[in-house]
Amino acid sequence: MRYIIIGAGAVGGTIGGRLAEGGHEVVLVARGAHYEALRAGGLRLTTPEGTRVHRLPVVQGPDGLGPLLRTDDVLILSVKTQDSTDALDAWSARPVAGGGTAGEVLPLVCAQNGVESERLALRRFRHVYGMCVWLPATHTEPGSVSAAGTPVSGVLHLGRYPSGADGTARGIAADLEKSRFLAPVATDVMRWKYAKLLSNLANAIEAVSGVIASDEARALLQRALAEGRAALTAAGIEAAPPAEQAAARDGRMTFEPLDGAERGGGSSWQSLSRGTGTIEADYLNGEIVLLGRAHGVPTPVNEALQRIANTFARERRPAGSLGAGELAALVDGD
Repeated sequence: MRYIIIGAGAVGGTIGGRLAEGGHEVVLVARGAHYEALRAGGLRLTTPEGTRVHRLPVVQGPDGLGPLLRTDDVLILSVKTQDSTDALDAWSARPVAGGGTAGEVLPLVCAQNGVESERLALRRFRHVYGMCVWLPATHTEPGSVSAAGTPVSGVLHLGRYPSGADGTARGIAADLEKSRFLAPVATDVMRWKYAKLLSNLANAIEAVSGVIASDEARALLQRALAEGRAALTAAGIEAAPPAEQAAARDGRMTFEPLDGAERGGGSSWQSLSRGTGTIEADYLNGEIVLLGRAHGVPTPVNEALQRIANTFARERRPAGSLGAGELAALVDGD
């Protein structure tokens, strides 16, 4: 199989780099300065084993691969959810050698936070797979990605969307397992993704106020989580419980500081650090807001965090520049 990594940032770059190290054919898809850096100097991947440069094919979109995709192509979608629609539209209509389009015949894996991209993808692709990404990685400079997990870089639960498993899922999982990942095949992958959604409610707090370390930040997170759990319960949505998550992950991966640097922040913090002008809050805290409104559950904390994070992104304010106490006061005054 040839893996086309649509969005070769922190997650996509790590998956693509590790797959290449495992001997698999990989194409990276990127934009702007990151594309230029990858094309000029390759992908600089830093892990606890050191830094390697992978000179892989890199394109800005499907046109860069010629008129036809291959029948053995696997599309890994790892852009932020707010960029999913444009990417799905660009790739789904691409013709495939032997007949049909990518949307008709090729598998697409949503290696993303949140739960919206699978729904968007299923409108355009017949064969959609969800991936619950537990892969702490960083991408703040063009051409460079780092992942601190060892002895594996991440745990990637994978299954068909909305449920089930098949030979394609098992084949992809086998390739990932050979490439320094744990990749359990899950017939109920969305249970795992909803559990990850709850943990990602911290992203907005971290993006705005930095790593969650103070009592004020921890208290705010607990309030956001309580709303999230209540909204899922009201919607009749099951998330993998903490004990099940721990059984799948604990003791299987540890983190080593890279180059002696302290951890900066997660994906939303990184978006602000890169000054992208957008953030994923509409599909993380905003997913809880949506469920709350649909099922009569108040979600004022998540509503405020969604609004504040979006304002930070739109105004390109520095990541982590608002104190946790100030953030809590804004939330309560919203």
